[in-house]
Amino acid sequence: MEDTGKFDARYFAFLETISQLRPQLHRYCSRMTGSITDGEDVVQDALFRAYRSLDTFDDSRPLAPWLFRIAHNQCIDFLRRRGVRVEAEAVAAEPDFVEPAEPSGPTVGPAIEHLVMNLPPKERACVLLKDVFEYSLEEIAELVDSTVGGVKAALNRGRSKLASAASLEDRSGGPRVSTPEHKQILHLYVERFNRRDWDGLRELISADARLLVADRYAGSFADGGYLGVYSRMQVTWRLTLGEVDGEPSILLLHSRDDSWELAGIVRLDFGADGRIERIADYQHCPWTLTAGSIMVRDPVA
Repeated sequence: MEDTGKFDARYFAFLETISQLRPQLHRYCSRMTGSITDGEDVVQDALFRAYRSLDTFDDSRPLAPWLFRIAHNQCIDFLRRRGVRVEAEAVAAEPDFVEPAEPSGPTVGPAIEHLVMNLPPKERACVLLKDVFEYSLEEIAELVDSTVGGVKAALNRGRSKLASAASLEDRSGGPRVSTPEHKQILHLYVERFNRRDWDGLRELISADARLLVADRYAGSFADGGYLGVYSRMQVTWRLTLGEVDGEPSILLLHSRDDSWELAGIVRLDFGADGRIERIADYQHCPWTLTAGSIMVRDPVA
């Protein structure tokens, strides 16, 4: 998301109107990107783009497909930036002809839904939109800028690969590489946060670091007042180390009724100098907590 600073009341009102769609949009984007947090970043960008384009929306048509198309395009842009553009273009060049019969029935259940991320982007999108979100072939063709024949072809290819999921190669890009140095910084970040050592935390963070507090702020860390907000909060928070989608991560815990409850994910991205160049806090996006694999590595006493 571009440098927007604090979001205004009109944007909050827009988010409220589409709140029931948020978990679905995140589920789609997280499966497309292969990451809970990347998926939410894509949703954030898509919703802000949609908000700025509301004057072009035909309010006689359903809102959900319009938002899904914007989110889909953001996913494709993300995947291309991540380095799978050649794969995406190769798949798009495959022939769209298939037999006229409807594609065979859905093969995506909860147990193997995560394997969809191993499919090329077009197949991934078509399988998700048809078998998970139950869009029609015509709706999917419009969403992914294809034809009904192209959607059928992508569905048949994708479902065939999922049927033999055990033999799929992992082409999702995998989790970010986490070096021992990065893991040490994660540990120091958690330790200093829990001691309320705000000056010590700032030592870990680059001077030009970026900050995303999902649904609240996007911009410069220096201008966001992030640590100050936590220091003034009356509720009791603490951080712990864990794993999100198999990647070392930081989890936010909230004390309630004499126990610690999982309340959010905090992601740190690192610069070439080893310092933190971006902090993303997803405490206002509870749907991220049920969208994938989250494991607490260091239990809190």
